[in-house]
Amino acid sequence: MIQLIRFILGAVCMLAGLIVCIIGVAGVFKFRYAANRMHSAAINDTLGISLCMVGLAILAPDGWAALKLLFVVFFFWISAPVASHLLCRLEIETNEERHQYMEIHVEEDGTQREETVK
Repeated sequence: MIQLIRFILGAVCMLAGLIVCIIGVAGVFKFRYAANRMHSAAINDTLGISLCMVGLAILAPDGWAALKLLFVVFFFWISAPVASHLLCRLEIETNEERHQYMEIHVEEDGTQREETVK
């Protein structure tokens, strides 16, 4: 009976991860602006792959394999949002045509600016 419950929980987690990954890939192809595409790809990394890994950890035959998979999930949750934020920031700073996508407000002293997406 416990094997059936583990199988159902693992399958539900993996199916949810697959659905999130499909939505993330569709978002990468749908959006025009690179920051929006990067947001969709980051959700795909952190949530979709993490749900699949948690599903695999539930289905793991022993505790060590499950622990290793949960460590992979932990490192995804640490590294993927930071990396996607840095890539987005690089694109925003180097894109000279960003005025088409966002309004740029510069303060008088020029130290801070607020960028809002249209």
